[in-house]
Parts: sequence; C-alpha cells; structure tokens
Amino acid sequence: MVTVKIDGIEVQVQEDTPILKAAEKAGIWIPTMCHSELFEPYGVCRLCSVEVIRGKRTRIVTACNYPVREGLTIQTNSAKIQWIRKIIMELMLSRWPNVKVVSEMAAKLGVKESRFPSLERDEAEDACILCGRCVNVCREVVQAEILAFAHRGIKREVVLPFGDQSNKCIVCGACAHVCPTGHIKMVVEDYKGKKPEFTLGVKTPISVPTLQAVPRVPVIDTESCIYFETGGCQTCAKVCEPQAINYKMEDEIVEVEAGQVLLTTGYDLFDASKLAQYGYGRLDNVYSSLDFEAILNSTGPTGGKVVMKNGNEPRSVGILHCIGSRDVENHPYCSRVCCMYALKFAHLVHDRTDAAIYQFYIDMRAFGKGYEEFYSRLLDEGITMIRGKAAEVVERSHGINGDGSLLIRCEDTLIGKFREIPVDMVVLCNAIEPRHDIEAIRRIFSISKSPDGFFLERHPKLDPTSTMSDGIYIAGCAQGPKDIPDTVAQAGSAAARILSIIAKGEVDIDPIRAFIDEKYCAGCRMCNNLCPYSAIDFIDDKKISQINDVLCKGCGTCVAACPASAITGKGFSDAQIFAELEGLLAI
Repeated sequence: MVTVKIDGIEVQVQEDTPILKAAEKAGIWIPTMCHSELFEPYGVCRLCSVEVIRGKRTRIVTACNYPVREGLTIQTNSAKIQWIRKIIMELMLSRWPNVKVVSEMAAKLGVKESRFPSLERDEAEDACILCGRCVNVCREVVQAEILAFAHRGIKREVVLPFGDQSNKCIVCGACAHVCPTGHIKMVVEDYKGKKPEFTLGVKTPISVPTLQAVPRVPVIDTESCIYFETGGCQTCAKVCEPQAINYKMEDEIVEVEAGQVLLTTGYDLFDASKLAQYGYGRLDNVYSSLDFEAILNSTGPTGGKVVMKNGNEPRSVGILHCIGSRDVENHPYCSRVCCMYALKFAHLVHDRTDAAIYQFYIDMRAFGKGYEEFYSRLLDEGITMIRGKAAEVVERSHGINGDGSLLIRCEDTLIGKFREIPVDMVVLCNAIEPRHDIEAIRRIFSISKSPDGFFLERHPKLDPTSTMSDGIYIAGCAQGPKDIPDTVAQAGSAAARILSIIAKGEVDIDPIRAFIDEKYCAGCRMCNNLCPYSAIDFIDDKKISQINDVLCKGCGTCVAACPASAITGKGFSDAQIFAELEGLLAI
C-alpha cells in the first residue's frame, strides 16, 4: 500500500493503481470520455489530465493510465488543469455540437460555447467523437480486431478493414455497447417474418433460462458467447467472485445405479408456425403463450408492460384458444391448461391496459377449484367471450373501416354469424405436446406410450403414477397434459410409492408370468427378440432361452409366438385351461 495526497486528501491504495481509481476512492471526480472498465486505458481524450507533483518536479499526465507512487501529490482541479480541460471541451464542442455526451460534459466543466471554428464540423446527434472505445473493445476484449483508426489529425476516423464489411465480425455488439454517442447501432434487419424471440428484447449470451428454472443459475449460450467465437472476452469470469465459470466444461454422461426411477420429462409447446393461418412468425404482434408470458413478466423484455413492437399500448387484444389441440390434424386431445392461462392473460391485460379483450374458445373448461368463479369474474370485468374457433388472422390497414392492424376471422356459434374482429395484438394458446425425445426415453426404460404420444400409466384411475415396468414411475406432463396442482399431486404420489418400497425392503412379484419348458426349447431365439420387457435371455451353454421372473410381466407375447409351444403362462398351461373347461361343461 502507498499513501498519496489528492487535492489535499490522503488516500491509501495499492501501488500502480491508476490515479483515476485512487481519486474515485477519495470521492474526487475526474472527467473522462474514453475510459472503460473493459479494456486497458490509454488516455486519448486527455480530459482526465491532472497535475502530478513529486519533489520540485511538476508533470501533466492522464489520470486513467498513470500509476500512483509513494509520496505523490496530485492536483486534479488546478487553474492549469481547468484551462486544459476547457480548451479540449471547446474543440470537441466546435466539432460535435449536438452530441449529448459532449454537451453534458461541457456543461459540467463550465463551457457554454466554443471559440474555435471546425473544418470537420459534424452536427449529427449520434456523431462519432473518436473516443476509440469501439476500437479497443474489439481488439482487446473481443479479439476480433475488426475496427481501427485511419488517417491523422482532423481526418482521423474509425474504419473497417479496406472500408468493407469483414466476415471476421461476429456481430457480438460489444462496439455498440461501449459507444457513448449511439453512433454504432445493433439493428435487426427485416425482422418481419421472424419468430417473436428475435424481437421481444435483448438477451445476452449468459442468462438465467427462466425465473422458475431449477436450479436457478445462469447458463452460457456457446453459439453467441464471444469466448467460444474468438477466445476473447471472459469478462464474466473476471467479475465472478466464486470463480464458478468454467469455459472448458463439457457435457458428460454419468451412470448411476438406481432401483427405481421417476420420469418427469416435461413437455414441448406446439409450434404455431405450422398453422400458417394464424400468422405466427409471419405477422407482427402475434405471440405464443410463452412469448406473452415473457412480456407480462416484470423482469421480461418490456418490464411487464403490455406493448406492441412499436412500443405503443394495444387498443385491442385477441386471445385464441386450442391452437394445435382438439384438432384431428395435429393433437386431438385437450391440453387442459389453456383455458385458465388464457383467462389469466385477459385479467392481466385488463389490469395493465385499457385495451378491449376478446377470447375465442371452443368450450370453456374451468374444471378446478375456484376456476369457475375466476371465469365469472372476467365476465364482470367486461372481457368479450366469443364461442367459436378462430379461422385465421390476417393483416389489416389502419384506414379501412377499423382501428386494428390485425383482423381475426371467426364464426360466433352463439349467434350463428361470421365475424371479423380488428385487434392490435394476438395471443395464441399453443397445445402441450410430448417431448421431442420421448421415444428415445421410452425405449431406454421399456415402457409404453398411449395413442396421444405421452407415457402410458398402469391404470388411468387406480394407478396413474406407475407403469407396466416395475420401478418405473411417471409424473407431470410425462403422463399427459396437466396443470401445476395436478402435477404436484401426482409427483407426491409417485414419491410416496417409491419411499414405501424402500421402507419395506422387499419387492412383490406378480405371480402371472411366462415359463419355458427346457426340454421343448429349440433355441430359436424368436422369443428373445419379441419380449417387450427384455425378460428373456439366451443361455449359450445350454443353447436354450430362459425367463427372468422379476422382469417378466406375463403379457403372453412369447407364449403365442413360440413355434415349439415350449413357453406357457404359469397358472395358464393347456392342461389347466382344459381342466377349467371340463369343470365348466360338467356344471
């Protein structure tokens, strides 16, 4: 530690700390236009000039990159320094008079107007002030080295290599992030026709997936992270106090021995772009349910405000139910949760805006506790309910007999008429569908699927948590569409079943299973390939097949397929069945 005196205030800092940082610790403000915490300071703007006194020697240095030494006396606001800063600000103000950061800094330093004419005067509000932040961040942080200074004096400018776009630019936006004037901008070109995730708001390469993520920790998108593109940046690792960021970590497969497994795969959301008539990914202000959930979230891209892409509040909102569900062309089943979250959306839009709200539904399925009361509450709030599935969403110009930019066409079955409703925003209630990898999981655990694509339970009413494979349980949307209360109840039931077997210490085996008579088995292995539970093994020494009594479920597939009739069901042999028939006929 060294002790320096800044404007009469003694402060202790680490040796080689820049004067700018030492002054900050002492509570002294030093102006600067080019400094950034992201890269090595280089004092190009010269506004941070200070007077350094050591013994009888006085020097003018830039505070952002001049290190402190023991015994230094520093004057940050002497008459000489004030004169230097005002001259610099007058020169900047004469060249860039309308740039906000320049005029604000000039006001702080007491400069109202410039006495010098500029031969390169630029009156744009977002003019480049040659601070060099973009050049330094591209070279030192991103390590792409796309931007550089060219020429000298008043002809100095920031340019691209050979004045043309470079394929080495990874469009990371770091230059736009550090630009103090807004001269460099990140523009989404021709976003029309792209899905709303491209236009809902800024998302950085490192973020928390959702507010409900478990565990709630940030993840890095390797496809957009600067480090994985150029090997540069690593800013997040530098500021992470627990040093929890490891760029070299890779996915790995960990094998764990377990006696019982609970499958909770979750679900996928139906891609509404498959239904072109609703305009998702094709028309502006058409959102899926998860897109709109992000908009309503207080930490979302709009801070919880219901606004359109142009930033204006919608005058009318249409909420369309059953997009992809209750549809024989896509999913014939009901997704269960859509009606209630659609009503929630309507309530929140009504609470936060003055928009007219329309609900387009087939049947209102408010089946849970308090759900019907919530539906009645929305009717009292003035939400318009239209019974009829919307046919299509089309564009509508502002000047044609209406005030909406979109038009929803539907049949109102309650009044028996075709209707066209003008709206500014459309929210689609997408169907819940099985996970895209559910077939691979099904094969791993040797369980069945129901016709709707979800995992098949042992019994829909008496045993909805277990499967035909002992020790394999299912819960949540792995079994079928359901809301949070039902998911929690089913998961609790499955956990109780698992714990009861652990506490018991023994496993009961179903007495109904297949049996192979070894003297009749020819070793054809036909049954080995047919068994859905992988319960039949081939014994090489004996050249016969053998059934694992624990895995066998007595389905009878092998019994029917065995060409030698060597396999029978225990308790259901031919002799036993014939005896039962004789007993019945004798009666």
